[in-house]
Amino acid sequence: MKNTPKNNYYKKNSKQFDKKSKSNFYSKNINSSEKNNKFVLNSSKNERFNNLNESEKKKDKKIFSSSKRRMPQINSNIKASNKAHDNYQELSNKKNFDDWVWGKHSVYEALTTDRAINRIWCTSEIFSSEKFYILLKNFKSKGVLIDEVSWNRLSQLTFGASHQGIALQLASSKTISLEKLIDLSKINSTNPVILALDGITDPHNVGAIIRSAEAFNCKGIIIPQRRTAGLTGTVAKVAAGALEYLPVSRVVNLNRALEQLKKNGFLVVGLSGDGQLSISRFQEKTPIVVVVGAEDKGISLLTQKKCDYLLRIPLKGKTTSLNASVAAAISLFYLTSK
Repeated sequence: MKNTPKNNYYKKNSKQFDKKSKSNFYSKNINSSEKNNKFVLNSSKNERFNNLNESEKKKDKKIFSSSKRRMPQINSNIKASNKAHDNYQELSNKKNFDDWVWGKHSVYEALTTDRAINRIWCTSEIFSSEKFYILLKNFKSKGVLIDEVSWNRLSQLTFGASHQGIALQLASSKTISLEKLIDLSKINSTNPVILALDGITDPHNVGAIIRSAEAFNCKGIIIPQRRTAGLTGTVAKVAAGALEYLPVSRVVNLNRALEQLKKNGFLVVGLSGDGQLSISRFQEKTPIVVVVGAEDKGISLLTQKKCDYLLRIPLKGKTTSLNASVAAAISLFYLTSK
């Protein structure tokens, strides 16, 4: 038979058809073998599981269920970390820096002008520098709280601002010395009442106490340098304008201040739930300093020793204690109405 073009065409195509048929045959066989293998594996697994005793079956089920339980825990941990990051970002956006000043030049100008300052944060290098050392020492002696912190801590407080090692928070009102407060309290008053705060760190409580003190004609407030909220914007807002009329003295040490008040004729009275004398029966007519402590801890033991009297507010209900600002308002009502 001659190799005609037609014959050549059939030969080529027949070869291609043979290849395709072979490949289809192999793929079918492979797929069928894979299916058979999967069937054999699954059947072997089922046989193995059926051959296990009850305790081994329980172990397998526990491992499977514990792995399923672990997944939601991991997801919840991821969600919690994301939420914490979002809260940090939200806090940094919401924090009010209107009363903050940072940077060497800005802080130096604030320190050299007649501005009221609540608190200063600086690194040890800034505190010991020739430019700031004397200024910071003077403010510390006046009762301004100065904290020496690390560079990283200051960056956290300012949320990454260019602080150059120093930052401060302005106060809402100026403070005066204790000597000046004593002199002012005795003007046009024979038996003045002064309020001293011990360990009240909540600015809302401090603001409410200042508001009540001014309303009951208290002659002044004494705030320690530490362990008590300063005259921040929150305090001024809660005080509702009372800071404009009530003098405030910020002292380095409260117990030394009480000793100085005693030398100037003041009687020191502390409010305590364990006081032996009811405030309604207190009849002393003399200059008085009323010490109010925090709600959870009360007046510190050292300060209690400085008190001439520990008075209690008589309570008739089942409630065993009062809010610090409420207790201060009730005591001032009793003591200033005599």
